[in-house]
Amino acid sequence: MATANADRLEPLGIGFGVLLVLVGLATIVGTPWAYKSGGILVMVGQSLGAVAAIAIGAGLVWLARR
Repeated sequence: MATANADRLEPLGIGFGVLLVLVGLATIVGTPWAYKSGGILVMVGQSLGAVAAIAIGAGLVWLARR
């Protein structure tokens, strides 16, 4: 009966965390800032946003598995 006490939302947290990590990685690999004419501020903002998405996704997976 170990599954009776299992968190039913754990797969959902892991799924969303993995999705966030993949979106962050796709943003970095896709380099969308190379095609905008916003300048250095846009590049820095999008880079920080992508890294933040990866960090939040990894944290969510860690929290769901804990």
